[in-house]
Amino acid sequence: MSEMNYQHEVRGYLTGFALALFLTLVPFAFVVWGGFGAVATLIVLGGCALAQFVVQLRFFLHIDLHRQKREDLQLILFSILLLVIMAGGTIWIVGNLGMRMM
Repeated sequence: MSEMNYQHEVRGYLTGFALALFLTLVPFAFVVWGGFGAVATLIVLGGCALAQFVVQLRFFLHIDLHRQKREDLQLILFSILLLVIMAGGTIWIVGNLGMRMM
């Protein structure tokens, strides 16, 4: 691996680490310090979670929108869809059973 490529990789990982750290500390500060409305805190938590997801995909998994990487992104998104369907279905079934048991 050439020196220039190595430096580029290290810079990418450090940038990803700094962004991930920032996107972790901001919601933590919102929750710990309080003083913000519940809606504002939830919006910040959700926004930072989505941004954290993008940072993890881009800087650590090296998935971007180039042609050869799209298949990897589609695989990850399909896996997430399956997990959401399975988790949502499980919650729905358990909630329904809990309601029927009352």
